[in-house]
Amino acid sequence: MLQPVSVGLKFGFLIVLYLFLFWVATSSLFDLRRGFGGRGSGAAAPPDATGIHATVDPLQVLGQEFEPRLVVDGALGHKPGVAYDLASGATLGRGDVEIQLQDPFASTRHAKITRQGRTLVIEDLSSTNGTYLNDELLNGPAPLRDGDQIRIGDSKFSYYQ
Repeated sequence: MLQPVSVGLKFGFLIVLYLFLFWVATSSLFDLRRGFGGRGSGAAAPPDATGIHATVDPLQVLGQEFEPRLVVDGALGHKPGVAYDLASGATLGRGDVEIQLQDPFASTRHAKITRQGRTLVIEDLSSTNGTYLNDELLNGPAPLRDGDQIRIGDSKFSYYQ
């Protein structure tokens, strides 16, 4: 004969097991939904989300020199105010990259800035701790605008044209 306590423990274990599986499934679905745009379901997209080329007004920059640069606001191993030329783009990280960071929170190849016409685009390279643009975590390529703040770990930079 089965003891009532052992039957109760079996049913209790099954209930806990099913609750755990339900929690895993709902967490996975939530993470998948959040991965598409990083805003969860139902949130409106920003007005410039239709394309990165719409961020530059060609009439504004026709007469100006285009000298994009990344200025150090505060980074271990870099003097504040040092400017890096971004005319051909750059990769940031701790490894063999154009802009080396001595930040323990930076990945070997952390982020990449590429040029697309007169627009520079920053993209996180699947880093462990993420890249922040104006205090928002990057979820994909994002255009850089004059005065944008970039943070990788404890390293802070400003982008200027």
